[in-house]
Amino acid sequence: MKRMASARKSSKSSGSSHKRISREAFVLCVRNEGYPASLELRKLYSAVRDASAANHNLVRVIDESGEDYLYPADYFIALRLPANVKLALSKAS
Repeated sequence: MKRMASARKSSKSSGSSHKRISREAFVLCVRNEGYPASLELRKLYSAVRDASAANHNLVRVIDESGEDYLYPADYFIALRLPANVKLALSKAS
């Protein structure tokens, strides 16, 4: 997916490495205004826990390429998934 140029979009942080952080958080995309090429509605995404982003009402989401990007937190619903579902999803990625 090609990223749209947008002044609102926060860029990837060079200070964090999502490869070192567990991908056990999952979010469901419920809005994509301003990011139709980047975010698919009703799609399940892996999210990286990022306290600094959360303080700014943002969520760090991992796309299909394995890169993480910041988006408005209200574009997603955090999901609590059973352990076996988390395991199956992490093996599929």
